[in-house]
Amino acid sequence: MPLPASFPLLHHHLIGPADGPPLILGPSLGTSKAVWEPQLPSLTRRFRVLRFDLPGHGGSTAGLLRDPEPGRTTVDDLAALVLDVADHHGWDRFHYAGISLGGAIGTHLAAHRPGRVTSLALICSSAHFGPADPWLRRAAQVRSEGTASLLAAVPDRWFTTAAFAETAFGRRLLGNLADADPVGYAACCDALAALDLRPDLARITAPTLVVGGSHDTATPLEHAQELAQGIPHAALEVIACGHLAAERPQALQAALSAHLHATCTRDATRVSLPD
Repeated sequence: MPLPASFPLLHHHLIGPADGPPLILGPSLGTSKAVWEPQLPSLTRRFRVLRFDLPGHGGSTAGLLRDPEPGRTTVDDLAALVLDVADHHGWDRFHYAGISLGGAIGTHLAAHRPGRVTSLALICSSAHFGPADPWLRRAAQVRSEGTASLLAAVPDRWFTTAAFAETAFGRRLLGNLADADPVGYAACCDALAALDLRPDLARITAPTLVVGGSHDTATPLEHAQELAQGIPHAALEVIACGHLAAERPQALQAALSAHLHATCTRDATRVSLPD
């Protein structure tokens, strides 16, 4: 049943044919729903596409967090917020694709709420983003100094070349980071610090595409390989890109389109996607 109009929800944008199969796109830490804009012209021809902003990012308030105190936010909390949005629109099932933390949210949903996820695509993501301490230190830094304190180091993690940071799209993504609410960003860091989905991967039954970036230094290729090996029948696609796959939008689109086309064909949905 759809939630009441007054129910607090993640900021999100819905576009595409009203009768199209639902597709939710999850952003990475520090960005907004804008990270998916290059893929929209193709995906929205056939899918009802929903992009959302993480708490404290873009148009989503950090007040959506269950408990913003340090160390209290988990990926389960973030996944619950995504399900609230799906429920609001009456979506019992949906395709899901996510970048980095957005992918981890999808992995959690596919493992713990398998009846909701029709297919899954994980882009430059991981089941375990490394030891907790670096994430907790970053959360503490942001709480005390703000997200702008991260800007000098982020382009090397996000992009393959420094030049991409100076493009219009690169500047927009970095602007997302500078504008993020420190409370929400730090809470998402806490969620990553506590995350370990490796024991849950074998539970995933949704058709899954894993996309790894060969130049990704934030989640190196072995993270993608671990996801693909752990999720039954998952397919692995490697793209010559950095952490957000921002430099190779067409390559990402081609991989995602092929995955969704195959899934919809298997489900007899008869969706024909453009190249």
